[in-house]
Amino acid sequence: MEVVDERSPSDGKVWGLFKLPFINSGNTHSTSSSSSSHNTNRNQQQHSQINPQVEGSNPHNNSSSVSSVARSLLPTRRRLRLDPSNKLYFPYEPGKQVRSAIRIKNTSKSHVAFKFQTTQPKSCFMRPPGGILTPGESLIATVFKFVEQPENNEKPVDQKSKAKFKIMSLKVQGVMDYVPELFDEQKDQVAVEQILRVVFLDVERPSPALEKLKRQLAEAESALEARKKPPEETGPKIIGEGLVIDEWKERRERYLARQQVEGVDLV
Repeated sequence: MEVVDERSPSDGKVWGLFKLPFINSGNTHSTSSSSSSHNTNRNQQQHSQINPQVEGSNPHNNSSSVSSVARSLLPTRRRLRLDPSNKLYFPYEPGKQVRSAIRIKNTSKSHVAFKFQTTQPKSCFMRPPGGILTPGESLIATVFKFVEQPENNEKPVDQKSKAKFKIMSLKVQGVMDYVPELFDEQKDQVAVEQILRVVFLDVERPSPALEKLKRQLAEAESALEARKKPPEETGPKIIGEGLVIDEWKERRERYLARQQVEGVDLV
């Protein structure tokens, strides 16, 4: 390709094929200033159209509403650790009430109340249905469910349940008595920990999930029996109408009786 050179008649310099964008260098600054001023005015008009200022409005309230929306979009921090994490395993026994178990542990640094909910309250219930856990405390909750008879001769592995369970948590101030109304009084502070779906296990086919379920159910029963036992008495024994038996006095009386039997004359 042949390159055509253009030479100036005055100085003989080579300009090449491309011309300068602005021929008059003296108007460059004024053109740039007018363009910048035009862009600034246009940006201000667009900003006023997008964010119109209402007379008497409070910018602090606007920032607060934006902050609340931003917080709502953030993921909820978990207060509880569940085992199993997202399922409830039940032995498949049609026509019977079966049990499942789930361990709930408070992993936060504060006291946490938890509460169960189910989509089928007539055929399912939990023990306990709720409670308050201290930091680091855990328990095993037992879930009861009535298993419907299968339709169309479905196999246990194909049988599905529409029941779902939801575990909610609420941060509370220190040790207090659990009442379900806590979750109604502080709705804004309630967090949904997990929604659990039902999984049936074939009782005739051993599996790790079935063995784990049996261990958790046995542990839950042991904990329940321990709670039923009366607390051990650590103080002095009290019999009759408030008579306190002093161990030293009892030993002295036995010693005196033995001396009398042996014929020793005591002063």
